[in-house]
Parts: sequence; C-alpha cells; structure tokens
Amino acid sequence: MIRLPRPARSLFVTAASAVLLMASAAPASAQSAIRDTEIEDIIREWSDPVFVAMGLNPADVEVLLINDASLNAFATRGRIMGLNTGLILQTDNPNQLLGVIAHEAGHIKNRHTLRDGASEAGKQPFFMTMALGALAVLAGEPGAGAALLGSSQYFGTLGALRYLQSQEGEADITGARALDRAGESGKGLVDFFENFRSQEVFSEARRFPYFRSHPLSGQRIEALRRPVEAMPNYGHRDSPERMAQHALIRAKISSFLNHPNQTLRAYPESDLSLPARYARAIAWYRDGQTDKALTAVEALSAEDLDNPYYWELKGQILFEEGRPAEAIAAHQRSVELDPDAPLLRVNLAHALIETNDPANLDRAVEELKRAVAWEDDNTLAWRLLGQAYASQGKEGEARLASAEYYFALGSEEQATQFALRAREMLNPDSIEWRRAVDIVLASGATSQDIDDLDRRQQRNRPSVLAPATR
Repeated sequence: MIRLPRPARSLFVTAASAVLLMASAAPASAQSAIRDTEIEDIIREWSDPVFVAMGLNPADVEVLLINDASLNAFATRGRIMGLNTGLILQTDNPNQLLGVIAHEAGHIKNRHTLRDGASEAGKQPFFMTMALGALAVLAGEPGAGAALLGSSQYFGTLGALRYLQSQEGEADITGARALDRAGESGKGLVDFFENFRSQEVFSEARRFPYFRSHPLSGQRIEALRRPVEAMPNYGHRDSPERMAQHALIRAKISSFLNHPNQTLRAYPESDLSLPARYARAIAWYRDGQTDKALTAVEALSAEDLDNPYYWELKGQILFEEGRPAEAIAAHQRSVELDPDAPLLRVNLAHALIETNDPANLDRAVEELKRAVAWEDDNTLAWRLLGQAYASQGKEGEARLASAEYYFALGSEEQATQFALRAREMLNPDSIEWRRAVDIVLASGATSQDIDDLDRRQQRNRPSVLAPATR
C-alpha cells in the first residue's frame, strides 16, 4: 500500500544563496516521502544493476518516492535520491524512468549532489561585477557603476547556470555509460529530454522544476545522443514484463494520489487490463465503496494467490474500515509471501494492536522488532512499538522506543530526554539499557556527562536511614 507521509524522511533544503534560488536542485521545503513496498521493489529491481555498473553499492543508495505532482527529481548528500511521483507519471516507459534514475545516480557518483559548487560558481561573477560597479562609482562614473551593480545578480546567475550545465552533462554521460554496462539502453534518457525539449524556450516561471535545476538545451541533448547511439546496447528495449510493471506503478500512484473520480475516468470499467482493475479497486476503497473494493481485490487475488500486495491492500481496506481483527489474516498472508518486507510487518502489527486484545501484544512487538531491525528509521514502527510496550506495562522499553522514534526524526533533544528516562528504568546489564546510553551519547553528550548526571541524581535521592538503636 502507499503510506503517506514518511516522517523520517521529510526533506528540508535551503538554497545556498540568492543566486541559486532560480536553479535549486533541492526538493521544496517539507516535502514528504511516501512508502510502498511493491513500487519500491520494482524500482530497486531495475536500478540496482545500474548502480553496480556505476561503481555504487546499491545498499548505500536510498531511493525515495516524493509525494509531489510536479516533474522533478534530485540527488542529495548521504547518497539519497528522490523521484517525484509527478515525474514517474510523466515517463512513457521503464527505460525513460531508469534513464532519469541513472542520471541522478551520476550526480551521486560524481559528488556534485545538490549542485554544491554552483553557489560558489555564481558568487564569483556576482562579487566581481559588484566590485567593478563600486569602482566605477568611485571613479566618477555613477551611471556605469549603477548598471554594473544592477546586473551583478544576472551575471551571478549566468555563472551558476554554466556550472549546473557542466554538471548535467557529466551526469548524463556517467548515467548513460552505466546503463550500457548494465545491458540497458541510454535511449530512454535521450527520449525523456526530447519530450520536454520545448522547456528551453519557456520562461523560468513556466518551466518544470526539474528543468530549472537541470538546465536543458538542444546542445545538451545532442551531446548525449551521439555517444548513446554508438553504445552496444542502444537497441535494447524494455521487456513486456517490465512494461507491465511500469503500467502498474503509474496506475497505483495515480489511484492513491488522485481523486477517485479522476481515477475511474482514467481507468473505466471497460478497461480489463490488470493495472486498470488494480486502480479501480484502490479508487473504490478510497471512495468508501468498501464492498466493491473488496470484491475487486479478491478477484485479483484469485488470479494470483501468491501476490503479497493484493493481500496487503485487502488488509488495508479492512483495517481502515474499522475491522482490524478481520485485517489480521490478510496482513499475515502478505508477510508470509514477502517475509523480508518491513512495511508489511508494520501493517500486521498495527492491526494486532488495534484489536485492543492484550493477547495480541506479544506478537505485535515481535513483528515490530523485526521491522526496525531492517529499517531503524521507520518512525511508525517505533511509535507503535512504544504503544505496545506501554500497553504491556513495560515503561522502560516504551520510553526507549519513544527515544528511537525521536532519534529517527532527528529530534535529538527529545530523543535524549526519553533515553535518559528509559535508562533509569531498564536493567543496566540489558541491551536496551546500552542502547539508551548510545542515544544519549549520539546527541553529543560524553561518558563524563553521564557519570556527572548519575552523581547528581544520587545526591538528590532521599537517603534511607537505618532505625535508631538503643
């Protein structure tokens, strides 16, 4: 299922200078990532061989799905790549989407994520022009000085733009070469750019965000086309299986994020394709037509009983209809079919907790512990784990889970507060106690700070006096 938002991956990036406001490659402030095991697995299946061909360890590259209808993608520090849902929906085939992924991976490989040098590249002509303008004023040429001062931001922008264009060309070639080494064609990237060639004549305000941060020109497209056409795998085409996966991704994203009526118009009941039937099931569920949605999902499952995502969707429909006890069986089946998917285990644990049956809590805790072992930044899992422990009366473990929740969010102060409380309640010989100390130390505290805190707390505790003797 598509889970929205992903708090642990809210992205905040500030432009380095005014010069870069027009060319920021970063996502808009407070954009949120969405989670969906099915879509994530398909994209990783396509992209991991390209990362390997590029010399990147796939485990080190995180690909985020960004809930944003605009056409945009980005790469940032920490080897994090973001793909807007709007961009995915604008691709015509898997090769185009894979081309964009390879391009962004090229930025990661070449270490110019977030266009780090563009700020400095823009500042140099900006300050030089400002300095010349000031000198002209001092030399008695106020008109010339004013003209130079007024154009300083323009020249700064040109400097940043030239730097960005240089980086884009490098990322294009790096991505295309990796695609070819992975047995893929670079044609999709060329075609994707060709589809939006008109962007180069648009005003800045009318351009898609992607082409503000990835300056596009006919010259750039041709500079990419020539080497790509000469590569051995230029003629490679997407398989029917991959084309079906791409259609499914687009159907699932649009049906979860668009209004149900829009989905039902795009995928009318006369369309009997799998993506269309999947999209309609989701649209009916989101429209509150629960029985119709369940019938549609069960029909899909009958054709493919081993598809974990149909069972996941059935569990989601039942859970959000207020029937968590009925949702358990569906979520359990999804976990059995895809036991390595943390999000599926979180779904199962959530249903178990919401039954309000104490007998289900041990099982919920076990599922959540497995989930966070794979994804230690999954804030929903940590929040639910804290809730489950609190319901069991395990206050130390509950506070540690809350500390982990805030630590994953990046809220160090709150994480430290909960870790300190947990530390007081946990057995000093336990793994949990040591983890609480680790969180405190990760916030910047030292072992000496903790020792000092212990001594202060010891002094503040009321002393226990022995009974007087006679």
